Amino acid sequence: MPEAKDVKVFVPTKNFQESLTYYLALGWKKHWGDEKLAELELGNTRIYLQAHYNKGWANNFMMYINVDSAQEWYEHIQKVLGQHNYKYARVKPPKEEPHAIVTYAWDPCGVLLHFAQDK
Repeated sequence: MPEAKDVKVFVPTKNFQESLTYYLALGWKKHWGDEKLAELELGNTRIYLQAHYNKGWANNFMMYINVDSAQEWYEHIQKVLGQHNYKYARVKPPKEEPHAIVTYAWDPCGVLLHFAQDK
């Protein structure tokens, strides 16, 4: 089988600029982008943030981000949300799940981010 070099997902946005600002404020690094697509990186993993929206897709799209501290991410996201007015973005306190301690955060278009700390 041929070797794959990388896998990236396309993340939906309802308002591309608002979502881009959100991800950058959380700490993603922008490698390149234009008015419809941007490549972002966090923890050596890259995503394509795109100016495309489908409510059903956005509300069922999730990313699992392995972190050292779910509590620190919760506090960081709360701070970001307090500094910016993202229409639908929100965060919940860390919750102990069977597999990890998880901070759940929703981006401005409804994408669910799992900031998960291994037990």
